Amino acid sequence: MGEEWIQEAKNGSQEAMAQLLYSNYEFLYKFLIKLTFNASLTEDLVQEAMVRAIEKFYLYDAAKSKFSTWLITIAQNLYLDHLRKNKRIQFHGEEDQICEVQAEETIGTDDSWQRVVDALKTLPETIRIPIVLKHYYGYSLEEIADIMSIPLGTVKSRIHNGLKTLRKELEPHEGK
Repeated sequence: MGEEWIQEAKNGSQEAMAQLLYSNYEFLYKFLIKLTFNASLTEDLVQEAMVRAIEKFYLYDAAKSKFSTWLITIAQNLYLDHLRKNKRIQFHGEEDQICEVQAEETIGTDDSWQRVVDALKTLPETIRIPIVLKHYYGYSLEEIADIMSIPLGTVKSRIHNGLKTLRKELEPHEGK
């Protein structure tokens, strides 16, 4: 149905555009919450990404990428713009809690997921984004390079170094 909605939206159907955006809303929200760790900021960025998608829909090329990939590109660019404007995101208090949607995805009842989230927070966004895209969403390295508009070698390096950092952070501390 997505391809039909895309074609109808290209032909000017507002209903098709609404269905297309509605069907991708939760996906985009879950992606952004993994980057921001902030429900309020995530809501704002999703809304802004949806508006930007409507404004720039004429630029979308289905031959180049899936619609969801195009939305992720818009959303991650908005997030990086937000970071550049605000220099850094502060994590404290309620803002530090993962929202209910994220909590539903936890595995097990121990604190292992929270440890992973805490370790991800320590990574710069330029490293966290490719790790989330690769290991949570399953994008290929080439797709990540396209989404982030960076060379393939940079993607490989960021993922390798980020995983190395995460492993160090998550390994058990023996004897201390």
